[in-house]
Amino acid sequence: MTTVEQALGAGAHPSGVLARPTKTTGAFSWFTPVDHKRSGILYGATALVFFIIAGLEALLIRMQLVGPDQTVLSAKVYNQMFTMHGTTMVFLVGMPMAVAFGNYFLPLMIGARDVAFPRINMLGYWVFLFGGIFMYSSFLWSSAPDGGWFGYAPLTSQPLSSGSLPGYGPDFWTVGLIFMGIGSVTSALNFIVTTLNMRAPGMTLLKMPVFVWMIFVIAFLTLFAMPPVTAALIQVYMDRNFGTHFFNADLANGIGSDPLLYQHLFWLFGHPEVYILILPGMGIVSEILPVFSRKPLFGARVVVFSGIAIGFVGWGVWAHHMYATGLGPAALTGVGVATMAIGVPTGVKIFNWLGTVWGGAVRLKTPMLFSLGFIAMFTLGGLSGVMHSIVPSNSQQTDTYFIVAHFHYVLFGGLIFAFFGGFYYWWPKMFGHFLDERLGKINFWLMLIGFNMTFGPMHLVGLRGMPRRTYTYGEGFGWETLNQIETVGGFIIALSALVFVVNIAVSAKKRELAGDDPWDGRTLEWSIPSPPPVYNFATIPEVHSFDDFWHQKYTEDDEGRLVKLPRGASAADTHAEEHAEHIHLPSPSFWPFVLALGLPIMGYGFVFKAWWVLGLGVFVLMFGLTAWAIEPHTAEEDH
Repeated sequence: MTTVEQALGAGAHPSGVLARPTKTTGAFSWFTPVDHKRSGILYGATALVFFIIAGLEALLIRMQLVGPDQTVLSAKVYNQMFTMHGTTMVFLVGMPMAVAFGNYFLPLMIGARDVAFPRINMLGYWVFLFGGIFMYSSFLWSSAPDGGWFGYAPLTSQPLSSGSLPGYGPDFWTVGLIFMGIGSVTSALNFIVTTLNMRAPGMTLLKMPVFVWMIFVIAFLTLFAMPPVTAALIQVYMDRNFGTHFFNADLANGIGSDPLLYQHLFWLFGHPEVYILILPGMGIVSEILPVFSRKPLFGARVVVFSGIAIGFVGWGVWAHHMYATGLGPAALTGVGVATMAIGVPTGVKIFNWLGTVWGGAVRLKTPMLFSLGFIAMFTLGGLSGVMHSIVPSNSQQTDTYFIVAHFHYVLFGGLIFAFFGGFYYWWPKMFGHFLDERLGKINFWLMLIGFNMTFGPMHLVGLRGMPRRTYTYGEGFGWETLNQIETVGGFIIALSALVFVVNIAVSAKKRELAGDDPWDGRTLEWSIPSPPPVYNFATIPEVHSFDDFWHQKYTEDDEGRLVKLPRGASAADTHAEEHAEHIHLPSPSFWPFVLALGLPIMGYGFVFKAWWVLGLGVFVLMFGLTAWAIEPHTAEEDH
């Protein structure tokens, strides 16, 4: 342990400034952290739990559809399963997993000691967690959401029935998503302010790692995409509970609202959401490929600007989800052209990734395998996506399993493959030891095989006319064999996920120590100890180039061959007598947890119209907010 670490462990900085004097070990400390790394671990672990839950829901769906006229699930439960599966994968797995990687590694990669607003960062986590628990608690009232993850009106905007078990599902869904949207916005603001204000000296925007750029782009997408869907969710709640008519088209009673307005509001969020999910995966792959090819990222600036272009053009493609709604030829033409155009920056990225691998000294470690799998699967999903820009083709395929195949190749084949690659790549940095390589490769091959067995045949069964969102089907349509293959593939994916969980347990027990820079990395997070100290950098590094840490280690001779430089003092040198800096870190706080706890209490008040419960939730929220406001940001200096 270095002098600085000893000082911080005692609660003081080498200059006499307190660090985090409150206890930062033990179970209770996970309720009070403000360290961005702990926040990232909490986001990631919670998202993995929800990933397992969503996987179990998917297996139930596949068991119901394995053959004609199955009775594993009733129509009601089937609707609940596919609704909660989609909602969970998008809002409780994809988005928080991106936030997990961003929280942990964005400050490390830009040379910062923490995010700009550490306590708000933790507030976002608790809001996300309580929002997910709140939504899943709907099963206790046999009223899980059942209107699809998109919640189309008027299916979800009908008033409550008068039965003994009224349909509370849409209320749980709308209120829960509003809460999770609050958490997403807090993370987005944190990423934007941290990126703009806390970069190391010399790190201009174009010297930032590609992963940081992609998180930066999705932060802006989140910030501007959440308001329209939040407005739509509030309007659905009002239609259901207070007799408003935002989406009610009951012309017979003189009500002429337009339910298509909901679809416009939702997909104004929903298609940027696709890129909110996929751009972090693109950033992860852009970091892994150069390291395991031992080459700089081919056209790094082009990759960055392609990501920005995807973010911009993504706002113009929302209505390709609505080709069958009769929008008219002018609207469909414009959206179709935008959908074709967004394939250009996406294709540019793919060729840049291939250019990085081409001619490199490729090491087929597990992170590299998942990254190459990402490129292949995402490319297949992108090709079918270009087909959907063509209005007649899309109109014929919409609401069939061809669409299900497409978006799973884009989101699972892209997002999940990239996230698993990120886990295997950064696990040594996060925990100081490797994940088992043999189990990792088994994890990859099972996932690749199971994924293609599950979603590949869906293209064919969709072209044969099988509709999506239908809980059963009869004999004689020619769908049986393909559905059986898909179901077997689903269980192989589940086996792959189980191998990953086993890998975590086995590797933790075996603890094959990794060292600070086990992959010979290129970015700043590899310049500090593994796992990183609480303060990240004892001295904030000064950045001189893109991939600055690589250039600290290597130069080129006259013939362009790499020459390793002797290591001198670097950011990893944490001796206090050499680097006696003031390091200001906020103290842990319990109040973000308390403030966030008020939201689900309020949510139950909104769902059941129990105004005293709503008042209790408001009290808890305001109590937490007040205590947070008067709590010192950091402990007083100990003289």
